[in-house]
Amino acid sequence: MSGVNKVIIVGRLGADPEVKAIGSGSTVARLNIATSESWVKDGQRQEKTEWHRVTVWGKLAEICGKHLAKGRQVYVEGKLQTRSWEDQQGQKRYATEIVANTVQFLGAAGAEAGSRSSNNSGGGDDFNFNDFGPEPSFNSNDEIPF
Repeated sequence: MSGVNKVIIVGRLGADPEVKAIGSGSTVARLNIATSESWVKDGQRQEKTEWHRVTVWGKLAEICGKHLAKGRQVYVEGKLQTRSWEDQQGQKRYATEIVANTVQFLGAAGAEAGSRSSNNSGGGDDFNFNDFGPEPSFNSNDEIPF
């Protein structure tokens, strides 16, 4: 039986995307995305932020580089992948990252906001623009009406 390796996050970019063309003619974009959760403990609001490394390939990487910027909210779907390499001191290093196959741009970004889905091979050329508006707020102390 095979397993499932699927990740979905909604967060904000901590920096502009790093976009590079690599030797094979492909494009790769690196995104640093923050997700946060908050709660109230002993009457004090607590918050925790997690940082996620996201790698995007092909045409989707080019689009991310063109339309995303620091602070922009995004929806990312993909899989976890761990890479390993040897550093200059000969130490084995590891990095776990999300390899995205779907990136949707949320909220407003200047004049336009968009969404794009693709698989890692860069298939599909449809591109739809949507404005999802501001992120909704949620107070965990509010009573749920159902």
